[in-house]
Amino acid sequence: MNTYTTALTRMQQGWRRGVGVQRFCHPEGVLRLCHCDAVRGGGHLNAGGMNEETVTLGHSEQKRAMVLNQVLAGLVTLGEAAVVLGLSPRQVKRLKAAYQRQGPASLVHGNRGRAAVWALPPHVAARIVTLAQGPYAGFNQQHLTEMLVEQEGLTVSRATVRRVLLAAGIATPRPRRTPTPRRRRERMPQEGMLLQADGSRHHWLGVDGPELTLIAMIDEATGKVLGAVFREQEDGIGYLLVLEQIVRTVGIPLALYVDRHGIFQQNPRTPLTLEEELAGGRAPTQVGRALGELGIRHIAARSPQAKGRIERLWGTWQDRLVAELRTAGVTTLAAANAFLPAYLARHNARFAVPATDPTLAYLPVPVTLDLTQVFCFKHVRIVRPDNTISFQGEAMQLLATTERRSWVKARVEVHERLDGRHVVVYHGHVVPCRPAPQDAPTRRAHAGGAAAGAEPLPTPIRATPTPSRPPAASHPWRQYRGVSKSQNS
Repeated sequence: MNTYTTALTRMQQGWRRGVGVQRFCHPEGVLRLCHCDAVRGGGHLNAGGMNEETVTLGHSEQKRAMVLNQVLAGLVTLGEAAVVLGLSPRQVKRLKAAYQRQGPASLVHGNRGRAAVWALPPHVAARIVTLAQGPYAGFNQQHLTEMLVEQEGLTVSRATVRRVLLAAGIATPRPRRTPTPRRRRERMPQEGMLLQADGSRHHWLGVDGPELTLIAMIDEATGKVLGAVFREQEDGIGYLLVLEQIVRTVGIPLALYVDRHGIFQQNPRTPLTLEEELAGGRAPTQVGRALGELGIRHIAARSPQAKGRIERLWGTWQDRLVAELRTAGVTTLAAANAFLPAYLARHNARFAVPATDPTLAYLPVPVTLDLTQVFCFKHVRIVRPDNTISFQGEAMQLLATTERRSWVKARVEVHERLDGRHVVVYHGHVVPCRPAPQDAPTRRAHAGGAAAGAEPLPTPIRATPTPSRPPAASHPWRQYRGVSKSQNS
């Protein structure tokens, strides 16, 4: 039998003799000095054997009182009491001396009932509640804590903010869903090896504002958002704008992880056109063609969870970014795009993590590569005999150059650049052009079908179609058919 068991057995024998009976007569933890025989030498007992003071003891304090009663009754030694209480003999000796002088009050911590030195002042708590219900309404607790530090100069912890808001009856605006268990995938070792891209359609400017699509690209290794843009809808121009920001700023990434949207790849169920059959494969989309010219590998995800890093980004931004746009008074698409750069810098400073390998994996832009001819939409046209081409309902007149006087039957490209300009390119060189003069049918269509003051043209008389009749039996065609059948038989 070990020391602890021996000490515990001796104490239980003492309890059966009536020593330490406070535990049984005061089960709620309120210990009155009604058992004066358990405290010897105490100077706090009145003449009637009862002390008028009431002391509230916790579970551990009750245990100490019972053990000290056993020590004072001579049923256990200091060493056995130290084993039961998990203290050193010297500490039990100090507790015994204080217990003899002050009684059970000595077992209570000295700071009980005192105000904490670092307690939050009531006026600060009231200000937090006012800000949470006013300019920062809708902010989650962590976001509100950061804004209090950055904008209001209140350095408080998230736990303090949470406690103050819950005491005021303010719950978190966005409930958390129970996460689905999945296997965690290792991050890429270097920044620039893999980017995830996606678009999110949401009421970014508030429930009363229009629905906009936010297109962003995030680095797989660091979680850093490298570019973003607001668009009226998810389109290829938005993805090219974000990719151009990244390429011109840090370089060309190695791969891009996206969903199976038609912006990035053709529908595999769509039948091939004649040109695609002759070329031996499907023609790339405009964004797919730009990725190929930059040498960026295109990876199509098979589920949203596969590119969960950017999917989680939308959850964060639909909470934080919406609140900050509302606080900043942003109500238009242009103002929202102007707000993004400063927000991205603060977001990356808060959420980005260092890569395993600090070396950047971005490739430099080749000197011979003209990025303006990459980040655009390219449309092939064949020059007509009058040296004109048609694009989006408008005729463009190609002008002669020193190298070539005529462009008839030439296969040229019309580059629809991201700033809205249209440029004609032939074998990588820009062809000078201008709007072509309108032909007669176009002028009549624009003028409303007739010149001003002229009488309208009469309605043309259409001939009544003649009903079809089968050929007669003596028709040469029937004779020919009969001869052919007899010869074949």
